[in-house]
Amino acid sequence: MRSFAIFMGLIALGLVGMAFLAYPAWVLLAPHFDLKFHRVASRIGMLLLVAGFIFIARRLKLADRESLGFGLPFRSFVVELGKAVALGMVLMLPALATMIVFDLRQPVGVSLDAYHWVRLGLSGLITGLTVAFIEETFLRGAMQTAITRESGATVAIALTSLVYAATHFIGRARIAPAEVTSSSGLIMLERALGEWAHPLAFVDAFACLTAVGVLLGMVRALTGNIAASIGLHAGWVAVIYVVRETSERRSTGPATWLLSDYDGFIGWMVLAWIVAIGFVLHRWYTGRVGLLIPAR
Repeated sequence: MRSFAIFMGLIALGLVGMAFLAYPAWVLLAPHFDLKFHRVASRIGMLLLVAGFIFIARRLKLADRESLGFGLPFRSFVVELGKAVALGMVLMLPALATMIVFDLRQPVGVSLDAYHWVRLGLSGLITGLTVAFIEETFLRGAMQTAITRESGATVAIALTSLVYAATHFIGRARIAPAEVTSSSGLIMLERALGEWAHPLAFVDAFACLTAVGVLLGMVRALTGNIAASIGLHAGWVAVIYVVRETSERRSTGPATWLLSDYDGFIGWMVLAWIVAIGFVLHRWYTGRVGLLIPAR
């Protein structure tokens, strides 16, 4: 569990650094730049994460393409990523159909022509690829590889999935410029972690996201790289992005409990479909020996 503890320490470093360094940095920068306090805080947290990630990647012998999940030749990597994006989108269709059947979401009243639909789809895909590249490199790339070497793939998939789910409930806090004080960093941290004071309020979303993490970890283990994990992740985010931009969760109805209050999309219904999606993905990626790159 040494590797897991190190990665958890890295996440804690980013949060603590944000809490204690944001105000001094803001005091230095605010007179010269029009910067919002929360942006300064988030950038400090990200810089600490990146610096710490580079350091521990070298210490844990993860600073190579295969360990990070990029061992495939570039062209093959892009092809597998693209296939996974398409597969991820297709696998979302049953969940979307269920939402329609049970009348769980309603249009927001926007009327889009073909150009705007394409633009919306591209925005969703770009967002999905950006999010997936960062999260998969950190979690399924470095973290899962490190824990697998120490404790095996099953433990690695379980732990990274829990971390993946948990980080989604670190909220975005805002502090108005006129309210910034020397304790604003600590206040931001308290607000960011505020949802964890009532974990039962998002248990459905947490369970769903944990299951998604298990699927992505399983695919990473089966293929030996993160091309498919990035693609699937990006495809799912893209679909959710488009759905949330064009519809909203119904506030009332006998089946509204199937969608979580967290984002109005994931929840118990999507969790049920993840079981079926997992079966398809396991069959799809099992036996594709040409993609396997053993983690070192």
